[in-house]
Amino acid sequence: MDRVLEPELMTGEDQALAYAKADFAQVNQGFVDRFRACFPKAVGGAMVDLGCGPGDIPVRFAKTLPGFTITAVDGSEPMIALAKQAAKQAGVEDRVRARCARLPMLPLPLQSFDAVVSNSLLHHMPDPHLFWNEVVRLGRPGAAVLIMDLLRPESPGRAHEIVEQYSGTEAPVLKEDFFNSLCAAFTLREIRYQIRSRGLGGLVCELASDRHWIVWGHLPKGIQKGPPP
Repeated sequence: MDRVLEPELMTGEDQALAYAKADFAQVNQGFVDRFRACFPKAVGGAMVDLGCGPGDIPVRFAKTLPGFTITAVDGSEPMIALAKQAAKQAGVEDRVRARCARLPMLPLPLQSFDAVVSNSLLHHMPDPHLFWNEVVRLGRPGAAVLIMDLLRPESPGRAHEIVEQYSGTEAPVLKEDFFNSLCAAFTLREIRYQIRSRGLGGLVCELASDRHWIVWGHLPKGIQKGPPP
């Protein structure tokens, strides 16, 4: 099926709270574990999490890899409020710095991060190239990159099946959001084209599950930091 753009980000407090209460523990911990497996030598430095949501993933990174300081970024004020609360409750607020900002051109220093991670932000972007430009702009040469997002299914019917299989007991607002996200997601072929066109063809792009793709590797040295010509 063709891609259908998603509605606005989760800017409502009720919607953000419902998302925070949902059980994403297995997927989120799997994302952190995947980083450790892909980058066993990456044990510390500066990390940026693009689209941190309510902060569960940056908190998990801070607890699992205490050598990292994580800048957690999201475009939703309610999400950032929840992320700050989660970091404080976990006792890692000194290493998880949550900021409300939106792509492109985040107010963060150029080439200032040793690791760039993101889980489920790209499908929110009308223009995916803005996302990959930001990854290149923020990461130092050789920085670890781990990006995961949803995989667009072949039909709306299949999208509904996935929603019921994995979120059948969640709140209706989350089920609706999950369906919209699946319809707004990209195929593996589209992602591979995106990273090649940004000079990131050396990154690995593969399926992570029946509903996720993952891109990982190191930023190449000498890559153009601004938008490609």
